Amino acid sequence: MTDIQFETAMQKIRSGDKQGLQEIYEEYIGLIFAIVKDVLKSRENAEDVTSDFFIKLWDRADTFQSGRGHKTWITTIARNMAIDYLRKYGKEEVREFTEEPETENASGGGVGMDSPVEREVLADMTINEVLSGLKENEKQIMNMKILGEMTFQEIAETLRISIGTVTWRYQNAVKKLRRCGYGTGF
Repeated sequence: MTDIQFETAMQKIRSGDKQGLQEIYEEYIGLIFAIVKDVLKSRENAEDVTSDFFIKLWDRADTFQSGRGHKTWITTIARNMAIDYLRKYGKEEVREFTEEPETENASGGGVGMDSPVEREVLADMTINEVLSGLKENEKQIMNMKILGEMTFQEIAETLRISIGTVTWRYQNAVKKLRRCGYGTGF
């Protein structure tokens, strides 16, 4: 999604049109989930925070300033929400991601094979398996670069680290992946 397309979607949201939120949701659900999960290390908690992210996006649409790069804005919000969640619920046991998806909850609904989050998680299984051998900071940068199609500058701004650190971690991750036989498509 280009900056112009994002701005158009945000204008729709500001005018109360849910189609704008749907467009952003469809484009960025995978990226937002990956960023939040990288911080929380829990699929269940990441699903909750990801859902809350899109509610917050709807509520705070008027705070978006066009021309400043929408990917940095949304990824910063998502990352900060995940960090806030950890601060608030940090004493709870952090559960690892399980590869066995839930089919439904006791009420017959919930997250299942047909939910958008579940479809995104399953679609990203291959990349998650590939990235599993990387350090957390390398994995986070690879997710932002590959899933989010973010520039190194946008990643640096989101993570609040230097662009040199971002490129160094990215290059190290690529080298590790190549040594493991995952090709040169990065």
